[in-house]
Amino acid sequence: MERLVRKYTDKLIAQGLCSKDAPPLMGGLDAELFWNREDPDQGLLEEVVRGLNINTILLAQPAEPYRSILDWLASRVEGEEGIIQPEDSETRTFLHDIPVTRKFEPDRIVAALKRRKNVIVPGKGIVTFGIVSPEQAFIHFSSVCFSCFVKFFSDYREDHRKGRVAPAQKEAFLKGKEFYRKLIERALAHPLPEEGPYETKEKVLEAMIRTGKATVECGMVDSFFGNISYLLGDTIFISQTTSSLDELQGCIDACPVDGSSSVAITASSEFSVHKEVLTQSGKRAILHGHPRFSVIVSMICDEEDCEFRGRCFTHCPKERYAGDVPIVPGEAGRGPRCISTTLPPPLKKHRAAIVYGHGLFCTGKVGYREAFGNLVRIEAENFERYMEMVGE
Repeated sequence: MERLVRKYTDKLIAQGLCSKDAPPLMGGLDAELFWNREDPDQGLLEEVVRGLNINTILLAQPAEPYRSILDWLASRVEGEEGIIQPEDSETRTFLHDIPVTRKFEPDRIVAALKRRKNVIVPGKGIVTFGIVSPEQAFIHFSSVCFSCFVKFFSDYREDHRKGRVAPAQKEAFLKGKEFYRKLIERALAHPLPEEGPYETKEKVLEAMIRTGKATVECGMVDSFFGNISYLLGDTIFISQTTSSLDELQGCIDACPVDGSSSVAITASSEFSVHKEVLTQSGKRAILHGHPRFSVIVSMICDEEDCEFRGRCFTHCPKERYAGDVPIVPGEAGRGPRCISTTLPPPLKKHRAAIVYGHGLFCTGKVGYREAFGNLVRIEAENFERYMEMVGE
């Protein structure tokens, strides 16, 4: 437990979610509760642990620009308690909403965490937990940072359009803009993966592991979301569901395309999309990330009287593009309004496609140099596209 607690507190700092100057506080329960550092809030958090059936507790003030973004969003919540309601796919399927309480009290925190995976306490940060592992607390924390970032910039564009941007909102925007411009510059300068084709299982696995790690290092995906696949002969190699793209060793399934094995049961939940595209398009590689401005741009629509408003992510009937990249509706699962139906057709024809509020899928004819390069370049294009929308 001590090793895992230290691993994930270090990872929060390494991925820029927390600062060395305000390090996270995490406790992990083994024979007894181990803390990564001493802190006056330990006693209160121990009460929270006793009130929940968990083995990990995390309190952390996010690094900038997330801190200013969360402060702004929390300031819009009326009263002592309320919720922040992002509309991205990650929130809809994983977080649902994000509670806010202005009282740093055990009873209030326990009540919020019995209902949701996180709670924001203005002035203190985010409190979250893991039921079986510190990794869960890391995932919950990073998901809140991602969803609040997407919501803030989505809201900012709408407020800018209507001429109602507040000074504190503008200040948080400028911090986020500077932060992300530097992130994009680093991503564009990152060495590209070796190009394929990869003609052996060993070469495929090596390329997938390196590309997954690069995708996380460049900030193109948070927590364990995103996936990667490659077609070699009659086998699709694909990352397992809930696997972290920067830790794919031992987490890649080899799935025969003829369905002769049940191994795909642990594969990515989007395996059906990968299978159809890879077996019918002549392309061999797919890389899926959640780059933030591609998600944000996909959600921007000024048609306020549209009959599908509020159901855009599944019902949008319009043909939409971000540059040359199609934007499609769709949700997880199978059916006419799911990405297993809506995503393969455009992804077979284009270099990439964005699923509304969800993320970016990029393809490579023979390998990941093309797919990874497209992921980063398209995100850079959407960052600039967004900034033009708000006059920056």
